[in-house]
Amino acid sequence: MTKLSLANLPVIAKTLQVPKYKRSDLKPGILHFGVGNFHRAHLAVYLDDLFNKGLNHDWALIGTGVMAFDDKVRATLAAQDYLTTVVEQDNEMSSAHITGAMIDFISPNDKNAILAKLVDPAIRIVSMTITEGGYFIDPATQKFDPSHPAIAKDVTNPADPATVFGYIVAGLKARKDNGMMPFTVMSCDNVPHNGVVTANAVIGVARLSDSVLAEWIARNVAFPNAMVDRITPATGDRERKITAERFGVDDAWPVFCEEFKQWVVEDNFPLGRPQWEEVGVQFVKDVTPWEHMKIRILNGGHAVIAYISGLMDIHFVHDAMQNPLIKAYLKKVTDDEIRPTVDSVPGTDLAEYQKLIERRFSNRKIADTIRRLCLDGSNRQPKFIVPPIADLMKAGKSINGLALESALWCRYCFGTTDSGKVIEPNDPNWDVLQAKAKLAKDDPQVWLDMSDIYGDVGRHPEMKKWFAYYLNAVWKNGAETVVRSYLAQ
Repeated sequence: MTKLSLANLPVIAKTLQVPKYKRSDLKPGILHFGVGNFHRAHLAVYLDDLFNKGLNHDWALIGTGVMAFDDKVRATLAAQDYLTTVVEQDNEMSSAHITGAMIDFISPNDKNAILAKLVDPAIRIVSMTITEGGYFIDPATQKFDPSHPAIAKDVTNPADPATVFGYIVAGLKARKDNGMMPFTVMSCDNVPHNGVVTANAVIGVARLSDSVLAEWIARNVAFPNAMVDRITPATGDRERKITAERFGVDDAWPVFCEEFKQWVVEDNFPLGRPQWEEVGVQFVKDVTPWEHMKIRILNGGHAVIAYISGLMDIHFVHDAMQNPLIKAYLKKVTDDEIRPTVDSVPGTDLAEYQKLIERRFSNRKIADTIRRLCLDGSNRQPKFIVPPIADLMKAGKSINGLALESALWCRYCFGTTDSGKVIEPNDPNWDVLQAKAKLAKDDPQVWLDMSDIYGDVGRHPEMKKWFAYYLNAVWKNGAETVVRSYLAQ
């Protein structure tokens, strides 16, 4: 087994693909907030592929973050020269390669260094992967929430930011004051219209303290929307062991992901961008069709299988897909209620895309967990499940399958599986959700009255009727029996 480092790359290269480019030739072009597993399996991989073609060596990554955890990431990656073992897996194959697109990582404790890098003319894109819950969005309105305490701190002390958006505003202000062109701000998160959402947050923060700066940002800064997709589970001892034993590399934080990846981006980069189209990225004028397809069929599909599987004590996603009941539930809900709400996508057959998603969910080598799919429902349900319910009700169509999904989420948040096992907290708002779920056992409307999640949908007669019906049935007969009954309709 060989320790991952620059010095050991010649040894590793005997068995694995390593960067073909000289790391010393790379120059920074992108500052990225949130160097998690998804970033290293997606944006960093596309850049590594590009660099291996001999292109765009002035677009290397510098990482940073705003959370204390980010410093642990920095220390771990710095110890291996910011190299990452990316292990791509599907049911038929497993392969690994070493990526080297990131050349530095600024500690979240070094605020002055982060601010200085934001003003560096070489940095032409500031990107981020901060998860769906990191955008300070009001779930009910899906708009920027300026009342969040973290935002209030940034507004009070704009020169001493603590959030990603506070840093971006401070960096843009310095560029404006110095007569520099602004960098492009690029979200890589799984958020509907992520560019618009990011713009709302950045401009919203600026407006609270400097209206002139806010208007300048609105006029001059590009926030391209993008659809990102690659299933990437968390790294644990299992992944480290496989990397060591199967591929002979001692990597403290390898990234495991599926072979499939997709990135569709609006081509709006005033200061230029890497030639990502050379490595499979699609550039389009409007990303909305691809975004709706992915968020509703893939992310909505994840939600559909998540809570029934959790209540049935199923651990892995691929095991859920081996269960005929769960697989049939996913297919029926997607066929009847999700796919009909997705508009056509250029060059894509939605029925074939649905089959692709089912195959991806069935990937046993990824070992994606049901608990990960169940995580953070309070942020995900308003994006992935509530909008198609609203569309269906507006069209006068059935919502039975999705109302059942919502009832299963409520039952999951009660905190026990159908067998009585305790479900550990799995949402930033777990205490609130659990309290509501306990009350909803006797009064289902309590759950739907969470207006920050359901909005008008929770007050609609059809949703009230079917949610109450299914929640009561789940409590009386168990989740598995109720799903079986739904499929028999």
